[in-house]
Amino acid sequence: MSTHETSRVLVDIDTCVAGAREAERGALWRLAEQGRQLDANLVRLPAGAEVTGHAETELDVLLVVVAGEGRLDNGVESQALKPGAVAWLPRTSHRALVAGPDGLAYLTVHRRRSGLSIGGSSGSAGGAAEGGEAACALDRVCPACGALRAEAGARFCPRCGEEL
Repeated sequence: MSTHETSRVLVDIDTCVAGAREAERGALWRLAEQGRQLDANLVRLPAGAEVTGHAETELDVLLVVVAGEGRLDNGVESQALKPGAVAWLPRTSHRALVAGPDGLAYLTVHRRRSGLSIGGSSGSAGGAAEGGEAACALDRVCPACGALRAEAGARFCPRCGEEL
């Protein structure tokens, strides 16, 4: 029996995005292959939704816009995002996203984080769960208002009070 993985198509992004509800927010698909060295997430933000400004301290992230439009704020300038745009989000850099009137769908790819780490991301006690890790701090974004919660274990959004 071979220990080598076989190359294969995992998802049809156009079909996945087209099947999302207009107000759907968050990961539509995550890379979940055992033994992978990368994490990838197909993320959708509905019209006007935001990913609040933050900096990823550990990982560079590659962001590829697949549908809709929006803006990337890098702390110095706001740049347009449209299908086909590829953005590099270097670790420690400021990044914030705002979806345009038709929403924004994008694929993020980054090196897979190692298991449990001190001060690392929220997740199961045994380390990162299979299915990928949220790119940057998306796992801490309030689905109701887009605020970034500072505490991984917070039960309520600090901006709108929504239960998380």
